[in-house]
Formats: sequence, C-alpha cells, structure tokens
Amino acid sequence: MTDHRSPDARFRTSLLEENDGPATNPTENRTMGEIIAERFSRRAFLKGSLAVSAIAATVSPLALVAADDARAAEGSAFSFDELEAGIDDKHHVAPGYDADVLLRWGDPLFADSPEFDPARQSAEAQARQFGYNNDYVGYIGIDGSAEHGLLVVNHEYTNPHLMFPGIVKIVEKDGKKAAELTPLSKEQVDVEMAAHGGTIVEIRKEGGKWQVVRDGKLNRRITSNTEMALSGPVAGHDRVKTNADPSGTKVVGTFNNCAGGVTPWGTYVMAEENIHGYFSGELPEGHKEAANYKRLGIPEGAYEWGAHYDRFDLAKEPNEPNRFGWIVEVDVNDPTSTPRKRTAMGRFKHEGAESIVAKDGRVVFYLGDDERFEYVYKFVTAGRFDPDDRAANMNLLDDGTLHVAKFAADGTVDWLPIVFGQGPLTAENGFAGQADVLIETRRAADLLGATKMDRPEDIQPNRVNGKVYVMLTNNSKRKADQVDAANPRADNAFGHIIEISEDGGDFAGTRGKWEVLLKCGDPAVADVGATFSTATTANGWFGMPDNCAVDSAGRLWVATDGQGPKATGRTDGLWAVDTEGPARATSKLFFRVPIGAEMCGPLFAPDDQTAFVAVQHPGDGGEDWEAFGRPSYYEDPSTRWPDFKPDMPVRPAVVAITKQGGGKIAI
Repeated sequence: MTDHRSPDARFRTSLLEENDGPATNPTENRTMGEIIAERFSRRAFLKGSLAVSAIAATVSPLALVAADDARAAEGSAFSFDELEAGIDDKHHVAPGYDADVLLRWGDPLFADSPEFDPARQSAEAQARQFGYNNDYVGYIGIDGSAEHGLLVVNHEYTNPHLMFPGIVKIVEKDGKKAAELTPLSKEQVDVEMAAHGGTIVEIRKEGGKWQVVRDGKLNRRITSNTEMALSGPVAGHDRVKTNADPSGTKVVGTFNNCAGGVTPWGTYVMAEENIHGYFSGELPEGHKEAANYKRLGIPEGAYEWGAHYDRFDLAKEPNEPNRFGWIVEVDVNDPTSTPRKRTAMGRFKHEGAESIVAKDGRVVFYLGDDERFEYVYKFVTAGRFDPDDRAANMNLLDDGTLHVAKFAADGTVDWLPIVFGQGPLTAENGFAGQADVLIETRRAADLLGATKMDRPEDIQPNRVNGKVYVMLTNNSKRKADQVDAANPRADNAFGHIIEISEDGGDFAGTRGKWEVLLKCGDPAVADVGATFSTATTANGWFGMPDNCAVDSAGRLWVATDGQGPKATGRTDGLWAVDTEGPARATSKLFFRVPIGAEMCGPLFAPDDQTAFVAVQHPGDGGEDWEAFGRPSYYEDPSTRWPDFKPDMPVRPAVVAITKQGGGKIAI
C-alpha cells in the first residue's frame, strides 16, 4: 500500500473516489464487453455490410451524413443553444439560462448556525453547516409544491488537502513540485466526520430564484456520528455485533454517501459506496471475515479515522465494516427520527437507489455497484405501495427480493434472485442464511454468474418510455484478451450507456432486453469507437457517464465524472441525450463545471423549471496538477470557485439552473 504522505503519491481520498484500484472480482464471469462483442460482431457484420453496399449503390457518404444531421436536428427533444466545451476555473451554462450557487460547503443551515470560518473550523460548527462534496440531490415538495420543498443532498467524502490550511507541504522532486500531507489532528478528523453524511434543508423559490429557509423546522444534518438502526434480515446477526453494540442493531453514522434516491412515499435514501477507505489496521490472524473484506478492498486506509476511533481499526472492532455498505432510509418529515440501514437491499459499494412503482404496486429500486467488473442489481419489495397511506409504506424496504443482472449476447437480460437456498446460495458454499447472503452480496452474485460490468453507477428508470438507463463509467482495467477483435472497447476509458426494456413493461419482472444506447468518447477518433449520432457536435460528445436524471418529459440528462485536460480536454458537465426517434444518440452540452470538479446530481424540479446540479471536489485531481504545473491545495488551489475570494478556499456547492424569464428547461 502506497504511503499517502509520500510526495510520490497523489492525495489518497482523491484516488479513493476515482475507484481506480485493483479489481477485487476474482470470478471468471463474463464481462459486459465480451457480451457486447459477441452480440454485435455477428449482427453488425450482417447489417453493416448490407447497409454499406446499399449506400454505395445509391448515395455518397457525405450526403448520408448531411441527411442524418438534418433528421437528428429536426427530431431532438431539446431546444437550447449548446454550450462550448472547455476548461477553466469557472462554471458555465447554456445561453439563456442562469446558474446560481444555492448552497456551498460551510453555509449555515439553521437559525443558530455559525457562519463559515475556514481558518477556525470545528466539528460542532460543521454539524450545523452544509457538508462537503455534495453528490446526490433530491427534492421532496412541501404540500406537493414545485417551488417550496425539501432539498436532500448527500455528502460523499472529504478532501483534507483542500479543506484545511497548513497541512500540505510542497517539495521539489525531479524538478517538479510535489505535495506531502501531514497527519490530521483528532479535531480535523472530527470536522471530516461532521462534513460527511447528508443535508435536509427547506428551500423556496421567490421571484424566480431559490433561497434556503434557515429556520425550516425540518432542516437536518446527518453525519458520521448520527445514530442509526440496522433493520431487515441482517439486524442482530452475530457478524454485525461489536463491543460498542452487542445487540447488532445500532450503528453510529454513515459515510461515503454517493448517489441516492427519493422513495414514492417521500423518504430520502442514501447509498453507502466506497466504505473500504475508512478502515485501517489488520484483522486478527485467521479471522472469518478476511475473504469477505478482501472482496470489498477492506482495509484501504485512505482516511485516518482509525488512529483516533477504535471502530475504524479492524484489530479492535473486526465486525465494524459489516455495518456499512448499505442503503440508508431517512424519514424527512421527522428530524428526530432514526435513519435505518435497510439490509434487505444488499451490501456492496452502492452508487444509488432510484425507484419506480411496478404495474402491480410493488416498488423496484435499481442499484449499481460502483467498481470495475462489478454488477447491476435491482430490489423488488414484497409489499405494495399505498399512495394513500404513507405510514403503511415505511417498512417496505425491509422485505423483498434482491436480484442481479445477467446479460446475454442475444440481447436479453435475466434478473437472478439472490435468495438463500436457491441455486448455489447454500450452506455448502458458506452461507448459513439470508443474512450471510446479504452481507456478502458480491460473493453471492459471483456464484450466480452475474455479468461483470464496466463500473456501474447511476441507473434510472424512465416512467415515460418504460426504459431503464444504466451508466457504465469506464473500465481501464479490461485487457484486450478479455474481448475479441470486433470489440473496440478494450481499455474502456470512456464508458457506455445500456438501455434496458423490461419484458411487458413490468419493472418487477425477471427478464428483459438490452441495447447499447451510447458508446462514449470522442467520435472523431476512430480507435475510440464512440457511437454518438452524426448530429452530435464537437461540444456534444462526452466520456465517463456517471449520474443521470430523467425529467418529467422522459428526457435523459447525463452527468460525467473523470474528464479533464488529459482524458478529454474538457471538464465534466451535464449533457442532454436524445433517446428516441431520428435524434437518438445525439448529445448536447448544457452545463460545465470548473477545473478539477465532477458533475453530480442532477435533479429536475417537478415542474422542470429548475435543474439542480452538484459541483463536487472543484480544484481536485491529478490532471489539474499537470495542467497548472503544480499541485492544487488549500493555500494554492487551481480555482477558488465559487467565491473567488483570497480568504476563502474552493468549496463544493449545489447550483440551481433556471431559464431567464422563466419556463421549462430546454423546451
């Protein structure tokens, strides 16, 4: 393990978020790339050769491209003037729109919250202020309003080198500047812990602009120290009992909350993702959890919490990691309620939990496991949603069936139930019951033969067209010998998007069909193999799809993570992607972030008149160092977005985008 204080290493929390460590999936299960190769090497040869012959006989290629451009332009569902791609220290939005900073790291959330003072941070102050590295953004209307409601925001992780003054030392190495990070004090670790978790805050639109209601009675911060309950099949199991909690039912805190969701009954769900980075130390020799933790990369030790708190030290609390990696549900209507970790939904590196009500009233949640060669899941509740009785829905997530996807080369997908006693999920394979299956969800999926995917992130069901969109960010670890010669996506640096159609339009079903909507990357580079429509401009293509949103009109919006000076020559941003008709696979750039930032969210208000986006870790990233010729850290960041004041550090923030003069976005 590389010493994260070494001048040879980049800051470890940044590497943790990028998830670019060695793959931990040891199986021979087929990869999505192999399946795509098998499917399209046959079909594309037949259709492509016939199409080329027909084209050659009737029309020139240039005329065909022009015709495609015209059809796509006429059929697009989006009407805005495209933004120019690029890289600088500011954010930019398409002409005719305003992008206003709504909430920044450290902003007060309560009437008695202290103002943000970056030079004198404390855990007590941070627990009353907006947290760090905003990721998922959700909206729950108050009395059904699209202009007055609760904004719910995840705070995924912290970047101490951008948060705290005086902890980075710059050294010269081989003629280049490098950075050494000094150990954090207990007080600084406490600030980090308070900056994780989530925010629930009342907001209101006044005069066309959104405002935070600081005295909102439902405002709440959830942190790494908030008491939570384990519920569902794993609650009380021996593998989640600790010295501090011999009952195995009470957990302190949540962290690395990436994407999430809002349930049909109006609760907020937070997905625990890269939990491995918070644990350090070594398990006792021969401990039974060794293989389980190895499968999740535990311990990784990017954070120094274990130096100050026993629960993050495996030698002292070997069961503690089993209490993380779950979906957390929060009742936003009661700021004193205990958040519940819903163990029936499985334990892995959860990216999100977007949901939809199936035809029979059961609720379906789509779940990505955000790591290279991991899997796509969905959870189907046993009970049915009652739109007239919120209380009756409050424990739906404790009982249901988790499934994992197996994609076939014939374009079908099977959802395999992850249920103890079925198939290989038996005592002979080390499972004593459903609790063991859920604690080791990845191993259960391995045994079922699920398809190894290229870093599954956000998965969005579309209520309008009945499709499901799977964001696959990238897989730089896939080698050429894992795919055949017809597959252009070995070393899949730019990712792709899968579109699923569940059979009969039944989201709760166990079988469907799949298509590749987009292979991402620069279509001007033949070796990349991108498949954007020919109407997509030089500004419109993107790589590394991560989060996404479907607005009320059923239109797809895609946010990216990982673009930069070296990867694409542009920052991350938000792209509008056509999914229907002649414009299918056409993409247009709508918003872009400052250098070093990732585009998170996005979220559309119920009336589609506001797009909320989360600008995460601005000023971070190794590529920024090379682009600017120096490291980026608290005293000398690559940007001071969004305040641009010499006494203020760079600050992650949520931005509200509205149309000048009012109206729906992109219509």
